[in-house]
Amino acid sequence: MSKLGSIGARLHRGEISYDFIGKRKIWYGVSILITITAILGLAVRGLNMSIDFQGGAVFTTPTNMSTSIAQAESYAKDASGHEAVVQKLGNGSLRIQVAGLDTAKSDQVKESLAKDLKLNPEKLAADLVGPSWGQEIANKAWEGLAIFMVLVVIYLAIAFEWRMAVAALVALIHDITITTGIYALVGFEVSPGTIIGLLTILGYSLYDTVVVFDSLKEQTKDITKQTRFTYSEIANRSINGTLVRSINTTVVALLPVAGLLFIGGGFLGAGDLNDISLSLFVGLAAGAYSSIFIATPLVADLKEREPAMKALTKRIMAKRAQAASEDGPVTAGGDDAEDAAPAVVGPRNQPSSRGRGRGRQAGKRR
Repeated sequence: MSKLGSIGARLHRGEISYDFIGKRKIWYGVSILITITAILGLAVRGLNMSIDFQGGAVFTTPTNMSTSIAQAESYAKDASGHEAVVQKLGNGSLRIQVAGLDTAKSDQVKESLAKDLKLNPEKLAADLVGPSWGQEIANKAWEGLAIFMVLVVIYLAIAFEWRMAVAALVALIHDITITTGIYALVGFEVSPGTIIGLLTILGYSLYDTVVVFDSLKEQTKDITKQTRFTYSEIANRSINGTLVRSINTTVVALLPVAGLLFIGGGFLGAGDLNDISLSLFVGLAAGAYSSIFIATPLVADLKEREPAMKALTKRIMAKRAQAASEDGPVTAGGDDAEDAAPAVVGPRNQPSSRGRGRGRQAGKRR
């Protein structure tokens, strides 16, 4: 841990850095590949919408049932004529969901299931769910998402600038697409809990992005008045300066969510926890990734297209070329290499060659 803290401090001071911006095409390619995979999963497999959105009946057995999930699915299909989703809960009871049932049909299925499961019909709990309730939740969620996106863009455009607002919006869409694609590929049910999880991760994803943007805004004040660093290099410094902080907050947030997903939903059989925990887990990881590898590099790309930034980059490159020609060949690890390398952001020592000849008459050497 002390070594990690030391690395974090050196990253923050600019003594070491990783060239995230310089390798942005790699990150863009990785994100495009993941996004295409998620979209294909949505198109081919689709989302497994829970009964809350389709309507139907949910039957819950008493505890410690010896019937297997496969047997219960077979019994439910024979009784209803529809495919059933069966979950074994932590107390040993079975939760049987059958979509497309009305009240009359639900009573018939309950009697048949109780007979197959060798239960008293009174001990088999049945709940009827109407599709209008789930549809209302979905519509409200889409409305909330749209309003959230608009407010985010407006706020970031005012607090920072429109380029950062666009980059943050792209990162949010990236995170939502990947999360929903994972749901399609894994086959987990999309329930109201999933919607809650999706809306929750948006704020967290934006948090990491805003932290980097705030550092970038502070460091690029009066950027055109200096000729040491380009906008992309300062953006790289901002990412490196907040990198360990982003990693630490993401890991701390992922640990309890992983407990819900893998222990609660996996080992303990609390299947209802999968709905919200998977969206949180994937969304938190995707949000940390997008804030580092997507949002800030995209801002740098947009800013470098400005005429003022192009002129600044041209002046910096000309100055470095001149310094390299005056000081001779650049050797690896030498003082001149620090001036010439665009990604190095640590403290710079004045090259000793530049101090030679000071105080002497022009043209004379000793």
